[in-house]
Amino acid sequence: MTVSCNFEDLLTLVPESQLTPESYFKTAEDLQLFSNSFYNNLLDKEPFARESDLFVKMNPSDLIRGGNDRTVPATGGGWGAGTGAWGDLRKMNTLLANIDNCDDKNAVVEYTALVKFWRAYFYANMVRKFGDVPWYEVELGSADEALYNPRDSRETILQHMIEDVDYAIENLPGKAKAPQTAYRINKYTAMMLKAQFCLFEGTFRKYHVSPAPFETSYTAADGSTHDANFYLDLAQKAAKDLMDSGAYKLFSTGATNKDYLTLFNSDNANTDEIILAVNFDRDLKIKHDCGRDITNQTSARYGMTKKMVDMYLMADGSRFTDKPGWNVMPFAEEVADRDPRLAQTIRTPGYSWKKPGTSKDGPEFAYCQTGYQTIKYIPSYDTKPYSTDNCFNDMPVYRYAEVLLTYAEAKAELGTLTQGDLDISINKIRDRVGMPHLDMAAANANPDPYMMSAETGFTNVTGSNKGVILEIRRERAIELFQEGYGRYFDLMRWKAGYCINQPMYGMYIPGPGYYEFGDDSKYTFYVGTPDAGAKGTTIKIFDPDSSESPSTDIFYLVDPNTGKYATAGVRDALKTVTHSFDESKHYFYPIPENELLLNENLKQNPNW
Repeated sequence: MTVSCNFEDLLTLVPESQLTPESYFKTAEDLQLFSNSFYNNLLDKEPFARESDLFVKMNPSDLIRGGNDRTVPATGGGWGAGTGAWGDLRKMNTLLANIDNCDDKNAVVEYTALVKFWRAYFYANMVRKFGDVPWYEVELGSADEALYNPRDSRETILQHMIEDVDYAIENLPGKAKAPQTAYRINKYTAMMLKAQFCLFEGTFRKYHVSPAPFETSYTAADGSTHDANFYLDLAQKAAKDLMDSGAYKLFSTGATNKDYLTLFNSDNANTDEIILAVNFDRDLKIKHDCGRDITNQTSARYGMTKKMVDMYLMADGSRFTDKPGWNVMPFAEEVADRDPRLAQTIRTPGYSWKKPGTSKDGPEFAYCQTGYQTIKYIPSYDTKPYSTDNCFNDMPVYRYAEVLLTYAEAKAELGTLTQGDLDISINKIRDRVGMPHLDMAAANANPDPYMMSAETGFTNVTGSNKGVILEIRRERAIELFQEGYGRYFDLMRWKAGYCINQPMYGMYIPGPGYYEFGDDSKYTFYVGTPDAGAKGTTIKIFDPDSSESPSTDIFYLVDPNTGKYATAGVRDALKTVTHSFDESKHYFYPIPENELLLNENLKQNPNW
């Protein structure tokens, strides 16, 4: 018998000739089939495409553009009513309402735990975007008055999420056997989820001292509330429980120059480190298009920003931005002797892709807006990942490195971090790539000016742990680049949306002339018109003394020492578009207009 997993119609109609909730949910297989859609609908299959202040594309989304480009949508906008939004929550509550039909009581407990994991996961995403939202834990029909509930307070939602995820931790099984190890939710996945959303909430409450959108935002319906430290403590405890379990460890073969990249461009998720992944499969032709996005001229032209490149430390642990002339270095000099993760994240001199071991595949400006062309998630050239939807490597959702980063950050924000804590977390991550250890006393004694600058860093980090908090944020940006829920939401929880307003520059170009970045990466930059016989690809530099109209094909170079346009400087990667963040409203998404019309009890987020 073939069983459909779509039970939307079953919520209101139960004709005897069809499968119904009363006749279904009888076996563990029924429960599994019904819940399988959550993996497909809720997990992010394209974290590599998340924009931020550190990763931009030629035509940024409204999220980055801001200003008049970011408006209240009529529908959708992350709220929605179907797949991936409230429709999935409805299915979760349907399963919970009918799960006792199953005769296998062990399956009832396990799948109740699974669905509660997904419900907490769903609400974590909604709270990140919208703040206060309605809480629904029962199956609703189209005539239910509860559909018109107002938003529940943030505190109410978080307390329900904790109840759900704690049940999941207690009742989900451990790691599955291969090959399903990284593709099924287990108790450790639930620990990771709890650590993640509690860190988000703890730091959000610490930095958003005056919360929006409502006065009740941090107070539950019964009057109870918790402060930032309550959630930070839950985050570090959940992370530490996962660390102590021994279920996962950092992947390392001792190859400091390739182990990090191997995690992401291998076909199959490494089950030592990756706690949960989206399964892409060559044989089943289940694929994604990261390769096309990164290596195709007609695609998005994604690129790392210079701000991110400058964050990477030198290989000896010193700051790149302490070096004389760091902001006007030619590319080859700029990326030399850096944290090995830089050369495992972007194309650097000597990178070999088209002919492994022999080719030198430098950055290609036609494919990359900033010149810092990423290689994370890019499979081998012979698999033709540059073709549409032709990548089969698994996409990590949670991995053990994030557990370690979460533990260190939560402890640092609590003020309880010790050097010993760093040695079992951040310094384990650095060991994989052979980087010197982070020294807490040294970091706090001399916070990095670059990491707290108004042009490149965070201006609202204070206190005795300021230095080490900034270093942990550096480590998080580097280690989790293009991963997880993304850098954008880190900025939201740190109340650092102002980073979107900071310059988004690309590579430094020393001026007109011929440059070789690789075998197929050779360019002549010119002002005015190119000389006859110019070698390689020609690229025009904007002449600040001219009246040329803006164009995506012209390189606008900014002298980093003066901030003025010049014929030598860093590329203004988003010259032709705006990028802005409005502190008065952009920390929350707007609720779509049609939802407000359907439910008059919903209130819009402020200033939208």
